[in-house]
Amino acid sequence: MEGVTKIGRLKMMAPEARQAENVRKMLLAMVNDVRVVLVKLADRLHNMRTLEYLEPEKQQRISRETLDIYAPIALRLGMSVVRGELEDLAFRYLEPEAFFALQKEISDKAPSHKKFLEEVQATIQTKLVEAGIPAELESRVKGLYSVHRKIVRQEIGLGQVYDLLAVRVITDSERSCYAALGVVHHIWRPVPGRFKDYIAIARPNLYQSLHTTVLHSSQPFEVQIRTQEMHRIAEEGVAAHWKYKSGKPGSEDDDQRITWMRQLIEWSQELQEPGEFLSTLKVDLAPVEVYAFTPKGRVLELPRGATPVDFAYMVHTEVGHQCVGAKVNGQMVALRHEISSGDVVEILTQKGHHPSRDWLSFVKSSSAKSKIRHWINEQEREEATEMGKRLLENEARHFGRSLKKIPEADILKLVSDYGLSKVEDLYAAVGFGKYSARQVLTRLLGEPEKTAEPETVDAKPTLVKTVKRMLGFGEAPLVVKGHDDLLVYRAKCCNPIPGDEIVGYITRGRGVAVHTRQCPNVQNLMYQTERRIAVEWGGGSEAKFPVQLTIRARDRAGLLAEITAVISGAGSNIHNLESRPDRTNARIDANLEIADKRQLETILVNIKKISGVFGVERVYQPSH
Repeated sequence: MEGVTKIGRLKMMAPEARQAENVRKMLLAMVNDVRVVLVKLADRLHNMRTLEYLEPEKQQRISRETLDIYAPIALRLGMSVVRGELEDLAFRYLEPEAFFALQKEISDKAPSHKKFLEEVQATIQTKLVEAGIPAELESRVKGLYSVHRKIVRQEIGLGQVYDLLAVRVITDSERSCYAALGVVHHIWRPVPGRFKDYIAIARPNLYQSLHTTVLHSSQPFEVQIRTQEMHRIAEEGVAAHWKYKSGKPGSEDDDQRITWMRQLIEWSQELQEPGEFLSTLKVDLAPVEVYAFTPKGRVLELPRGATPVDFAYMVHTEVGHQCVGAKVNGQMVALRHEISSGDVVEILTQKGHHPSRDWLSFVKSSSAKSKIRHWINEQEREEATEMGKRLLENEARHFGRSLKKIPEADILKLVSDYGLSKVEDLYAAVGFGKYSARQVLTRLLGEPEKTAEPETVDAKPTLVKTVKRMLGFGEAPLVVKGHDDLLVYRAKCCNPIPGDEIVGYITRGRGVAVHTRQCPNVQNLMYQTERRIAVEWGGGSEAKFPVQLTIRARDRAGLLAEITAVISGAGSNIHNLESRPDRTNARIDANLEIADKRQLETILVNIKKISGVFGVERVYQPSH
């Protein structure tokens, strides 16, 4: 029961910390006994089915957690039926307008869809009988959330979703699967680029099937061909292979479907911050989309958008560290190049080469991020430790003391008072600029007996200059908790506004940069825990802040007028509005002046209600 019980003693924690700890505990328990997550998924499915009885705030919170964590876990375990229902239920409460509009659009076409599927099923069945291929046929309409996600991601209409309708051919053997594929392609011409062979290369959750898209009477539909065993695994996932007898694990071999979880836990051991753990989890739960090959034919599974650097770290940590270039299908490419399925990737290395912080802005896999971040942290910490020690030695001269002659017991007591574990941690904190050398020595030795001489400038500047506090940007005060000598400024990459959840990071020579917790730089784990510092918004602000929105919608007359009416109705000023029509859809970029997060949320909610709008989001600048 350890993995399925909620943690009652964590009630005093922040909601995000509680959520992170519960999820981490579940994953740890699941590694040893996969039944833990089956119980958790069953419990979550029951909760989602009865969500209508809760207040809206709880509906939103539980639905978001379901969509971000529980549905992807069900996908990773191959439990497609559970995953589909969780996604559709969460979609209903997170975006009700889009949910009901799409539901109505599909329902209106349901009679014609039913007639169409019955017709193609009868055709396939007849031809399979003629070819002597035993098979059962069934059909399905794609889940609402899956359709919505594809429409938004590809900026298309419902008619362009090629796999909205699907027919499943369930036969007796792999040989029959490929024979049935030949029969289907003999009846209808396949759509180029839409064939996928998941039998030869199974997905990480062990899903196997042949997928092809064909056209019948100008209507595209997908045909999925699999054996009975493949179908059982596709529907039930890990539950189809019950490995337990008498309550004991049946095999010591890792199930492929939970190997990723062991790796995730290894990579996330250093991520004590709840936000970092949850963002890493969300990245790692994303489905594998790309299958690439080494020159020797080894297949590596990568997330969508993966680059040669991701590939290099998949091969080996040292290959990643020493990566200086890459060839894809024999051609030199940039390290930011996006790998496609089927690519042959060759990594070029150079001994003594090291990772770059810039890599964190484009790598996609959690393992690559973790390894790059770990290397950078180690290097910067060594530098900061050495620098902090030298600064303390220089400052100690103004107190008429030598750092070496201060009793070790006194220094260790000070280290403990600062909440640190060893002397090197204190040196690093001074080197990073979290504490000034004078502040530390005054606390250790008291005020200096003589007037301090002007401090000599070290040949190597500190990583952070501590200067007098500023209240931030415009009239919006930003306050560093517990410090009164640090410069504070809003990070340009995410432009936080009052009401945003914010986090501060000590930067090199510029003071404390304040980011939103959703900022790509924060999400990409580019910062060390020890450089994080607590910040909060002050009060009494009348400032306006620049915010950029991207709106995706079906193009129609009057759309821009309705959008501008919503923005002005909320009391916001529009700096710039640019519309980019594309076939039947439009992308609208709006630069607004926003007072606080409440005003922004009002605008976002009301824009989503406009007819034809299928996506609106606040734009954060990419990492640098």
